[in-house]
Amino acid sequence: MVPDRRALPVVGFVAPSGSGKTTLLRRLTAALQSRGLRVGYLKHAHHSFDLDRPGKDSYEIRAAGADQTLLASRERWALQMENDRTGEDPDLEAMLARFERDRLDLVLVEGFKHAHYPKIEVYRAALGQAPFYPDDPEIIALATDDPPPVFPHPPVLPLTEIDALVDFIFSQARL
Repeated sequence: MVPDRRALPVVGFVAPSGSGKTTLLRRLTAALQSRGLRVGYLKHAHHSFDLDRPGKDSYEIRAAGADQTLLASRERWALQMENDRTGEDPDLEAMLARFERDRLDLVLVEGFKHAHYPKIEVYRAALGQAPFYPDDPEIIALATDDPPPVFPHPPVLPLTEIDALVDFIFSQARL
């Protein structure tokens, strides 16, 4: 069964590494928050990561074999789970299902370029890489300051105009 995303709009950002996705998302998140939205963020990491470090209690217990480790403080908490399907990318729908939907208005996703969901491609000609949009019909816009290299192309949004990106997301997500 596919979850109903109407209750929680999801918009992704895809591009090769080094294209400025995270920088753009940081600016975009602040702009969306200033308009009163509660924003969730999901990032696909292509490598292993830890929330803590060797020598810390939670790290040592996880390294000893705990399948789930929950770190909690007065300000925040984080649940770290061991992936029992090592070698497989996480499933976008499964990760989105972990959010507390009633506490968010929108989820911004960084990565998951092969998943089926609405995405905005960040394109920089200086990287010398082919764009994704000609092969991905789910790319709904191109965020770039360069001319689109392939025609036809989705709507173009200037990278430097955060308000235009916010307006586009509002229209697409029906916020």
